[in-house]
This record gives sequence, structure tokens and C-alpha cells, in this order.
Amino acid sequence: MCGIAGIFAASTQPIALEQRVRTMSETLGHRGPDSRGDWIDTGVGVAVAHRRLSIVDLSEYGTQPIESHDNRSVLVFNGEIYNHLQLREELYNAGAVISWRGHSDSETLVECLSFWGVEKTLKAAVGMFAFALWDRKNHELTLARDRLGEKPLYYARGPGMFAFGSELKSLQCLPELPVTLNTAAIVKFLQVGYIPDPETAYREVRKVPAGTWVSIKRENITADPWPPPRMFWSLEGVAKSGLAAPLSSNHPEETVKSLERLLSSTISSQLMGDVPVGAFLSGGVDSTAVVALMQKISSQPIKTFSIGFESKGYDETPYAAAIAKVLGTDHHQLRVGDSDVAKTVPDLSATYDEPFADSSQIPTLMVAKLAREHVRVSLSGDGGDELFAGYNRYILAGQQWARLEKIPLSLREVLANRLARIPASRWDKVLVPAMRAVPKRLRVSLPGDKIHKVARILGSTDSLELYSRMVSQLSLNALKSDLGRQTEAARSRWPIRSDLVHQMMFLDSLTYLPGDILTKVDRATMAHSLESRMPFLNHHVVEFAWQVPLSLKIRNGQSKWLLREMLRQYVPDSYFDRPKMGFGGPLGEWLRGPLRGWASDLLSPARLEASEYLEASVVAQMWKEHLSGTHNWEHGLWNVLMLESWLDSEQARSMNCPS
Repeated sequence: MCGIAGIFAASTQPIALEQRVRTMSETLGHRGPDSRGDWIDTGVGVAVAHRRLSIVDLSEYGTQPIESHDNRSVLVFNGEIYNHLQLREELYNAGAVISWRGHSDSETLVECLSFWGVEKTLKAAVGMFAFALWDRKNHELTLARDRLGEKPLYYARGPGMFAFGSELKSLQCLPELPVTLNTAAIVKFLQVGYIPDPETAYREVRKVPAGTWVSIKRENITADPWPPPRMFWSLEGVAKSGLAAPLSSNHPEETVKSLERLLSSTISSQLMGDVPVGAFLSGGVDSTAVVALMQKISSQPIKTFSIGFESKGYDETPYAAAIAKVLGTDHHQLRVGDSDVAKTVPDLSATYDEPFADSSQIPTLMVAKLAREHVRVSLSGDGGDELFAGYNRYILAGQQWARLEKIPLSLREVLANRLARIPASRWDKVLVPAMRAVPKRLRVSLPGDKIHKVARILGSTDSLELYSRMVSQLSLNALKSDLGRQTEAARSRWPIRSDLVHQMMFLDSLTYLPGDILTKVDRATMAHSLESRMPFLNHHVVEFAWQVPLSLKIRNGQSKWLLREMLRQYVPDSYFDRPKMGFGGPLGEWLRGPLRGWASDLLSPARLEASEYLEASVVAQMWKEHLSGTHNWEHGLWNVLMLESWLDSEQARSMNCPS
């Protein structure tokens, strides 16, 4: 687990390669505090740099940049190749004669790339990775990113140069790279809270899309169009194949056993390394499944970590502690107060580089810090919701949209207005006591917020608009009118033909998963020099999940039925007989309390009036209503606040670049 950066110059004369690449490397020190290295060839105008977090092969033979034994290939690599020992055997069987220097997966990867080439190696590798490969024979630079997008990789073109880096900040320090704001990407961010791949906050910078590689020769550096990414794995292809050949639903016990075998094998492979490994344990189904199988495999109590907040309704630490006791883990937990949150929030923009507004970034940063005090690697349950239908919106859409669609749109809009007119807090006062009469698994936490969400989607004209409204967090009327019209006109289509739930799961896996979830976890963990691994995102698990019929994902109104069935032998059902809780804190309360001063400064009338993106009067009214408690606009306001905070940090960032 590391940070990588590099430059490919169109000419060998104008750029001081050594100085530039080392400056880029310095910005990534948190990703690799153990050592640094660079490889520079001024004769061809190429420089690559690496920051190392030592996980596999702690000796000097695991350091990077690393060259193949035939001296053809130079590699800088961020991630893990879990099947790298198997790949060494396959190289031997294919006739490769290699005198191995150590047992690192980076050495395996560079030899595979040199012997087999890029495409075959990418298809054979099982893992999470982002790498840059310099081919000294063909004078070609190749960038590649893993199938689901667990590891980040940015690339940019400037006058006479091409550059890449693990994080945006490594590129922002290049004086030869002038950047301009990407208005379309920022508007999309304001709606969903992240910037979807391959766009970034700057027109001149892109992300390598998940499951692709990009190759650049000197003649490509300044030519238009940009060199196109080539795909080695397609989520769309996997989804279509799985849906076309589903597993039988007649013998669910066999499917449960198959899932357990596959996850156990995946987790076993992800325990590789020469440093302590632990796991995040939120108390939910996904993280519990990972921890249960880890503990089954391990001969010692594994270390588990959870975090909670003092506010009622947002603290899962009691559930996590109870599950840890049942499973026999060595559990560590932390409960966070308002002062901790107030200290963390001002630094979020620097940590996440570009506008990012998933408020669970706060607890994720804190639990990563806790885990790093005990281990260097932590497994998580991320990806389980997207693969096994865990989000509440899947159940709502799957069960109710067909009925709602039959009601005339005009009547639905009237009902929506009436539901939204009543403050969420008033709904809570009425409905929370009434929940005691409802079975635990059907209870809803914060019912007022849920009713307001239902109100937002009632006016949807079709299923695609329904999904768009479900994932949007800021109303179009909060955007400048011309921007709102452009966004409204940018309607798309469903990429796959299937039931509505699977269509939503596919789009979430394609956009929300890499853009939000994986970005959040990567930046939070790497900020504390901690490696995160996600067993659910092994591509064999993903392919299996898309073969599982919907009836084994959602059953009797219960999400993730298959995972729950697998967990029964490890943890009693009663431990999950409660409403689903997101991994977040009481954001609405924080904005009225410890974060109020910080937020008020960013939402001042002068700032809002000067905004190129926001309708000042609309946002000001949202803030007023939120403070009074008549409405809970926490998510939309958080998007606005994270943009304004990022704009401040963006102006100051160039002055803070390492010299």
C-alpha cells in the first residue's frame, strides 16, 4: 500500500524532472511513511516516484520503483496482488526463467507485465491496485486501475507534459500544470456529494476508470483527443452474464454454502502480509460477516475496531461490542464527542483533495486512526450493500414503485407537498413512540427524515428519475438556474435491462461505490497510513453476487437475506433484528451545535451571493430552516459546505506545496 507519482515530458529539455517528481512524492508521504524512491531517465524525459507503506516483504527487495530482471520494465505500484504466489508458478510453467530477489507482490507484478504484457497480466491478477509501468523498449507509459476502483489514480496533461499521481494534490504542485475548475463536475458533486469517474474538479485532470488501462507514447502527450482507456474487466458484462444465467432459487442452502466458501477463500487470501491485520466492525451485517469468517480462519483473536457517537440513534458500539464478544475478537472501540468532530472537520478538504461530502467520512477517519494504533491492515465490509441489496432504497423501489406509478402524477405531487410541509422533527414525535408496536426488523430510525425522502420521490415521472431523486441530496432550485436546466436535461438511460432493484444496484456499483464509498475509505485510511482491504470486492465474489437471484437478496421485506442466512451459524438473528443504520453521525445536530460557527462562516450572505454555482436565497433559506428545526437539510447543506471549504483550501494549496 503506497503512493505513486510520475511525469512523462514531451521534451527532455524544459522540465526539471528530479525536482518535480520529488515534490510530487512529498505530498504523498502519508500514503507511504516507511521509505521513498524514484527512478529518473532524463534521456527520455520520464520520472516515477514511490512512497512505501511496508506490508508484504519488509526487506529492501520490496522497495520501489522496481525493475524487471530483463531491465525492460519499471514499475511503481499501489495496492496488493493477493494471488501473486500463484502467478509466480504460472510464470514458471510458461517458461519464464526468473531469479527472484524477494517475495513481494510488486516483484511478481513487474515480471508478469514484462513477460505477458499488460492485458494478460491485468486479467490474471486478483487484487486491488493502481500502477504505472514504463516500457523501456517501446518508450511507453501505462497506467492501470483495479476492476472495482479500490485504489485511486489521477492523470493530467499540461503544456509539454503528462503526469499522474495517487492523489490530486500530487498534481496540483506542478507549476507546468495550470488548472481550471470543471463546472459540470462541481454541479454533479453538489447533487450527489462526490465527483463520478472519470471526471475531477479540474478540466485538465482525469481519473483512470476502474477496470481499465491507459497507454501513452510521446506523440500522445499533446495530441487530441486524450488517449482512450481500454477495458480489461466490465461490470456491465458481469451483470448481464449473471442475470442471464442466475443460480437456482430452489436450493438456497447450497447458495449459502457457496457464498461462505467463496468469502472464506477470499478473506484467507487477504490475510497475506508480514504485519498485523485487523477489521472494522460496525455491528452491521456486512462487517460482521467479514469478521466472523476472519475469526473462524484465525487461531488467535483478531483485532476489531468500532466507533460511535454520544447522540442517541447513531451509536452502534453496543451492538459491535456484543457481536465481538460472541465471536471472541480482541475488540477496541471509541465514542466520539462534539469537540472531536469540531477539530476534524476543518481538515477534511485537505484530506480528500477535491469536493467530497459523504458525512461518514468523519467516523471513517476516526476509526482508521484507532485501528492504526494496533494494526497496519484492516478489512472492511464495504461493497456488501451494493452486491446483496442492502440499501433501504432497494426495498422501497422494489416493493412500492410499481404501485405508486399507477397513481396519477398530479395526486402524487399534492401528497408530496403535504408530507414535506410537516417538519421531520414533528413526524418523529408522532411516529417514534408508535414504532414500539412494529416488529423490530421493520422499524425505521429517524422516520421524519424517511418521510421527507418519500416526499421527494413521489413526483418522479419514471423509474430512472426515481433513482436520480433518491441519490440526489440538493434540489435543482438551489443551483443557478442555467446550471439547473443543464442538469435536468442530462437524462440518461438504464445501462442494463432487468428488474428495477438490480438496475439500481448496478448504477450504485458503477458510480456511487467507486466515487463515494471507495474514495472515502481510501483517503481516510491512507491519511493514517493504514491499508484497507475489502473482501466483498474480490471480482469472483462480485461475479457470484450477480448470479444470485433477487429472491435470495430480498425476502419478506428483509435485505441481504443470503448474508443473514450465512451468519446464522455465527451470530444469533436477534443481534440484527433492528433498523438498518448508516455509518454516520448526527450531522444535523452537529450543524446546529459544534459546527454551527464554522458552517455560518461558509454560508455567509456575502459568500453565497458571490457563488458561481448556488442560488443564494435558496441556500440561505435552507440554512435558516435547518437551524430552526423545521426541516432537516443536513445532506444538501453538507454538500454546499464541503464545496465552499474546498474552494478555500484550493486557493491556499499551491502555497503549501513542498519546496
